Amino acid sequence: MDLRQLNSLVAIADHGSFSAAARALYTVQSNVSGHIARLERELGVILVDRQRGTLTEDGAIVVERARRVLHEMDDIAADMASRGDEVRGDARLGVIGTTARWILPQMLTQLSKQHPLVHVTVHEGNTTNLLPRLLAGHIDAAILHLPVDEPEMDVEPLFSEDLVLLMHGSHHLAGRDTVTLAELATEPLMLPPRGTALRRMIDRSAGNAGVELQAQVEIDGVRLLTSLAFEGFGATIVPATAVPRWLKADFNRVGIPELPRRLVGWVQRRRPAPGAPTRAVLAVLREVIASHGAEQPGVHIGPEAVSASRAV
Repeated sequence: MDLRQLNSLVAIADHGSFSAAARALYTVQSNVSGHIARLERELGVILVDRQRGTLTEDGAIVVERARRVLHEMDDIAADMASRGDEVRGDARLGVIGTTARWILPQMLTQLSKQHPLVHVTVHEGNTTNLLPRLLAGHIDAAILHLPVDEPEMDVEPLFSEDLVLLMHGSHHLAGRDTVTLAELATEPLMLPPRGTALRRMIDRSAGNAGVELQAQVEIDGVRLLTSLAFEGFGATIVPATAVPRWLKADFNRVGIPELPRRLVGWVQRRRPAPGAPTRAVLAVLREVIASHGAEQPGVHIGPEAVSASRAV
């Protein structure tokens, strides 16, 4: 077994065929086919369905471990190249969309100044789809909605943020400063789908208040919920950072005192430990949150803000 064989298998998984894998690896299809055939003989299993060009069940198992091996090789090279003050190499980061919108411009700007040789690949998503990618080794770390109860993960809370009722300025609740969950029980709302982290948080609070909120529509995507609210389609409950600080539009945010704050944190695998580029990203992220987090409406930083949210 060698790295060329593992690279070929991962390329087939990522690109869907032998020919596409060959193009991605800047080689010819016969080389990819040869690497896979030798790997299959060595392991004694069929890894790729030749008719469909897709992985077999055994192939899916092998490719997940292969990704980890290849990422570890990249991290070894990055660590050796990052001795001393200079850090270089790749960091693969997952970020939930609302946090990405306010924090990435500042973090990437600062990172380019402090560590110009660090290359970051950002994958935007929600906690539900980013966590499996982190567990599988597709990304090195992620900024997610907590809690994350995975024994293989290290978690560092970063900040908490308010959940707010967002609507167009013409909405009949737009003039309110606050609204209760009991009042919202009769209001048709745009909500995240059941089972998502944000929806579980909302439903748990509503249950504690003895009410059930009514979903006019369920939408998996906080930014889309926010956009529809701006357009006047209805009211929705979103994290405070769903509304960029710089945005000027006819909308209103109304507080819901019974809702807890959402806690956002950095999540990474315990083993293998992240490489030097990923550690550099985290260090810069901490600096940005400490210096600019309080400027974001509805964002709370510091030990008290984090511990209060974790206790909810």
